[in-house]
Amino acid sequence: MTWGLQNSLAEAFEQIDYALDQGINFIDTAEMYPVPPNAETSGETERFIGEWIRANPGKRDDLVIATKIAGVGLPWIRNASPISGSTIKEAVEGSLQRLNTDCIDLYQLHWPNRISPHFAKHWPGMVPHTQVDRAQQEAEMLDILGGLAECIKAGKIRHCGLSDDTPWGIGEYVRLSEKYDLPRMVSIQNEFNLIHAKDSPYLLESCVLNDVAYLPWSPLAGGVLSGKYRNGQVPKGSRWSIGQRNGLFRDTPMTHEAIEAYATVAERHGLSLTQMALAWVYQTEGVTSTIIGATSLSQLKEDIEAYHLQLSQEVLADINIVFRKYPVPF
Repeated sequence: MTWGLQNSLAEAFEQIDYALDQGINFIDTAEMYPVPPNAETSGETERFIGEWIRANPGKRDDLVIATKIAGVGLPWIRNASPISGSTIKEAVEGSLQRLNTDCIDLYQLHWPNRISPHFAKHWPGMVPHTQVDRAQQEAEMLDILGGLAECIKAGKIRHCGLSDDTPWGIGEYVRLSEKYDLPRMVSIQNEFNLIHAKDSPYLLESCVLNDVAYLPWSPLAGGVLSGKYRNGQVPKGSRWSIGQRNGLFRDTPMTHEAIEAYATVAERHGLSLTQMALAWVYQTEGVTSTIIGATSLSQLKEDIEAYHLQLSQEVLADINIVFRKYPVPF
């Protein structure tokens, strides 16, 4: 999601090549990337991936490419319209062209049309549940599933999934797909990390028991859990040095207190904070695959190495002490 703004085409190629050499085959992107989104760069990340495929045509089948349709709110993408069956068909065509591929392996809804408790909207009173028109939501979901069905039938996408949704959203899509014999959502990607773990246990239970893959995004909480922003630092070129669409909502006094506490645990056990935080996500029951957003190749290497780290019960116990003290720091 940084390719096209924080990363050059050459750097994107370097990261893809390295990831493939390490056995990674899942690449997640979106039509609105890079972030923060704007009209000038919209779609560039997909284009970079498409250029890599153009340069490496024999390796396309080695990849599982996932992308996402933007939800309501971005005026330069379909006039900020909500997701529907017709906009899905339009968006799929654009992504296929930019990705330089005939078929998208996993096509996801970037966020639901209704307000969902994501991007720091997880506090009580922030999501108007009682104002949601359930019948309207069902009609929209059926229309969306219909559009996805047409794309699957045409061979343009293989599977479909969700992003930034809830247990109700998962359950409703599963119910409607079974009732009307429509495509089934196979995955969901939500933020999940040591300072934002609200999906455990309820959404994770929905995923496991509904056979829906859980794909956490931002396992380092937008880079906060790397420790790069400790002591008031904002490194040049980092995420916090660039204005964000939803603001720096993780930048709170309690977040920084939590980071210091986790850093102490990591130092006590001779671990890097980054790898400890990633390994905790990787080892969480129900996690299927983790979406990392490394900007540099050195960051990517450190992130991948964390896959081979098995946290001991002693480390997990110390992490749990901090977690209980800072369960919702932002």
